Amino acid sequence: MIDANEIREHMEVVGSDGQHVGTVDHCEGPNIIKLTKSDPAAGGEHHYIPMAWVDRIDQRVHLAQPAEEARSRWG
Repeated sequence: MIDANEIREHMEVVGSDGQHVGTVDHCEGPNIIKLTKSDPAAGGEHHYIPMAWVDRIDQRVHLAQPAEEARSRWG
């Protein structure tokens, strides 16, 4: 199980294909990652990713789906 406490501000979020999705702003509780709106991929808006999408965490947050799919489904 993924521990939200391992996720830090400014960590890069990548899809399963290794492509950039966004940058972590902060976690909103144990289930939601809020992405920064200043990231070029964000289009000037905050986006939200559920922790259920996270496959693993190392220096980056790795999602279980490709970047394009994540961007098409983020909140």
